[in-house]
Amino acid sequence: MPMKQSGRKIYKSANGKNVDLDLLIKRNELTPAVGNARVNARGDELGPGGKIVRKREDILKDYYNNSAGMVDETVKRSSKTEQSVTGASAAEVAEWEEDEHGNYIRRQG
Repeated sequence: MPMKQSGRKIYKSANGKNVDLDLLIKRNELTPAVGNARVNARGDELGPGGKIVRKREDILKDYYNNSAGMVDETVKRSSKTEQSVTGASAAEVAEWEEDEHGNYIRRQG
């Protein structure tokens, strides 16, 4: 029976050494990030002295609970808008119709 491979990320460096990225990430997960973001490598908010103030899970839960999502928009077109876009009047636009293939043809009669 074939052996199932684990999802470990092991790469070879230019010097030929094996680098286990999963182990490296786990080892440095609580290390404060470099810069002024005040977070660690996991994404937890850090307070004074590097103490965890809010965990990453709480931050994500608050974000998704408070975000309103995408606002629905309705597009309204008037004959003035069509005339400015196409350069044709409403009467000229009305004499064209769309066939079953999506092509515009001049109306008959």
